[in-house]
Amino acid sequence: MPVNDQSLTPNVLKTDVMRHLTFTLGKDAPHASLYDWRMALSYAIRDRIMEPWFASTRRTWEEDRKRVYYLSMEFLIGRILEDATINLGLHEMAERTMAELGQDFKAIVGDEPDAALGNGGLGRLAACFMESMATLGCPAYGYGIRYEHGLFRQRFEGGQQVETPEDWLSQRNPWEFDRPEATYIVGFKGHVETRDGREVWVPAETVKASAHDTPVVGWQGRWANTLRLWGAEPTTLFDLERFNRGDYTAAAEPETLARTLSRVLYPDDTTYQGKELRLKQEFFLTSAALQDILRRFKSGHGDLRALSRHVAIQMNDTHPAIAGPELIRLLVDEHGLSFDEALPVAQECLGYTNHTLLPEALERWATFTFGNVLPRHMQIVERIDGWHRRTFPARPHYVGIVKHHEVRMGELAFIMSHKVNGVSALHTDLVKANLFPELDRLHPEKIVNQTNGVTPRRWLKMANAPLARLIGETIGEGWEDDLDRLKGLEPHVKDQGFLGAFDAAKRQNKVTLSNWLGAECGVKVSPDALFDVQVKRIHEYKRQLLNILETVARWQAIRANPDAGWVPRVKIFGGKSAPGYAVAKEIIHLINDVAAVINADPLVGDLLKVIYPANYNVSMAERLVPAADLSEQISTAGKEASGTGNMKFMMNGAPTIGTLDGANVEILQEVGRENFFLFGLTAEEVMKRREDPDHARKAIEASQIMQNVLQAIAEGQFSPGQADRYHGLVHRVWHHDYFLVASDFDAYLAAQAEVDAAYKDRARWLTMAALNTARSGFFSSDRTIRGYMKEIWGVESALQD
Repeated sequence: MPVNDQSLTPNVLKTDVMRHLTFTLGKDAPHASLYDWRMALSYAIRDRIMEPWFASTRRTWEEDRKRVYYLSMEFLIGRILEDATINLGLHEMAERTMAELGQDFKAIVGDEPDAALGNGGLGRLAACFMESMATLGCPAYGYGIRYEHGLFRQRFEGGQQVETPEDWLSQRNPWEFDRPEATYIVGFKGHVETRDGREVWVPAETVKASAHDTPVVGWQGRWANTLRLWGAEPTTLFDLERFNRGDYTAAAEPETLARTLSRVLYPDDTTYQGKELRLKQEFFLTSAALQDILRRFKSGHGDLRALSRHVAIQMNDTHPAIAGPELIRLLVDEHGLSFDEALPVAQECLGYTNHTLLPEALERWATFTFGNVLPRHMQIVERIDGWHRRTFPARPHYVGIVKHHEVRMGELAFIMSHKVNGVSALHTDLVKANLFPELDRLHPEKIVNQTNGVTPRRWLKMANAPLARLIGETIGEGWEDDLDRLKGLEPHVKDQGFLGAFDAAKRQNKVTLSNWLGAECGVKVSPDALFDVQVKRIHEYKRQLLNILETVARWQAIRANPDAGWVPRVKIFGGKSAPGYAVAKEIIHLINDVAAVINADPLVGDLLKVIYPANYNVSMAERLVPAADLSEQISTAGKEASGTGNMKFMMNGAPTIGTLDGANVEILQEVGRENFFLFGLTAEEVMKRREDPDHARKAIEASQIMQNVLQAIAEGQFSPGQADRYHGLVHRVWHHDYFLVASDFDAYLAAQAEVDAAYKDRARWLTMAALNTARSGFFSSDRTIRGYMKEIWGVESALQD
């Protein structure tokens, strides 16, 4: 394997880079651009992934190992080049090699575009899981869509979010391999006919799903798996007869349909056409993946009733929930099994990960839409629902898959899976108690917990080189794939020399970030200020609004008493709103308007800055997370399934200010109450508070500070020229505060004051920060994947033999 390959020297790597520069890219060194050098190095590193990738695939086939198939609409993999050098043990060699060639390694890796294959935590989790499966030697495929433009590129105009297409594929992608032999036909619409006593679906529209494979190499290059992304292509390029008649638009309809399917992640579904496109995308991904899985199984086995002994399929959220009906359709319609045979086979293969407690996020499709796009599947869904109702007569009448002219994808995923898992201890309890209580009683052993995790190779080893070096110098190597070893740092936390080195590592990251913020955002900040970071998808339940209201309160207090010994604070926001989410976009606008006023206030100066860099993505997170002093995890209790940003910040030595929500509960347990800034209502208290229809007004009337903040916003202090810009938002806080911003405001204010006091006591703060890192071992995605392998998938590591 490459890590132990003694023949690989800087000279050999240099030769490989020059060979690719010349023969793959057709350039000579004097005329090569930064892009050319990046591509040449990428191809040279990719060559080193081939051996473990091929060896892993051969061994899986030869030993007939069970495979995991991870279906996800998102894989937010970020940049690959540096991550690959880290896992292959080639990072220092690559850096030295490029320096000898007169090139800046950091500039080269920074030139790589982020793969626009996801939105937020769901996609980043899938990427961490793929890396951990490779590290643990778990044979696996990831299945997703090769989005041409991904989510969108975010920019701000007048403080407002503007969406433009991502262009990550405008350049050649050096990491992927086209697989034209793995192409499948996916159909939509049409009708169902009865032929020889069997139901036959006759689609009216078809596209080809074409495979593009990216190798995913694990730590030390001991195993590599495959991320297979589907691109949509027309089954016929265009209708030549229509084209020759001059009907050019109609002639291009097949190509238009195909390109539309794999163009954009999460198209706006406020229209019927948008809803139909989303459903088509989900079926496109799922059908292509299942056809591929069955083809692979059939090439080595005969009896499809034994499928679950060789195949484990994980549905990442409800987006691929159509997998149950589609797998039954393929087994029955294409391979001749009966429905009664196919149903248990599908259930034994499928697992469902729930990621949300928000009702609007559990997909529901109108039966008209579902039946129109997937008529055969509508029949199968109704049959599954009928089977479940008959098999479990105690099922309440209001529970089911098809209810009130809707197909409920959460219930479908639950019923068609042998295991359903939540992603944090609290979340799993709430899935049982609040989301699927009746189904849980009918299937008491089905719901299990698998608390999320993140890969320490990318989020500590790569993203935070100064801290990673200190960890290695303090406890030795080997922590990268055994993160519990970070506990070995605890005895050193009492050592002032270690704390000083920990502080120096953090400050180095803060200086780097300060320089980047100045260059990118035009705001000069001091690295000695407290860097307070909230980066995540913009949503009301995540409560960026609570954060910016507290920021206004802090600004008002500083202006009233600028000599009160304030801790300088830099508030950093990051994240995108869904294009059709008007309230979230209004919150973004408010944050940017508040930033413009505060950053220009000479009375406040460096005591408070607010920065919102546009287009938050994985690469930006790799800058922000290592430099953060404080991690904002302030969602309304009972709404966040888990979170993974909270784990990344903790791992990188940033104490959390947060509610008892999601994995915050487990972070608090691991790090201890004294190293966590806890505030806010509990999930039970939230539910009780909502019973009072006047809860928001009462909370605001009891808080003069909050009244002052809302008054300032309502008067237009942050929207000169349009005083009423935020009247709707202020009215919402007063009268429709479902996420309890007002009820938690004073507690949040008090917790932020506690943060200031702790930060002033440098020994206390550094101890808290270092203990966050030392106690973060539980949150490795390796631990999470071991849980899935044992409790859900029934798969053993190929590296244990």
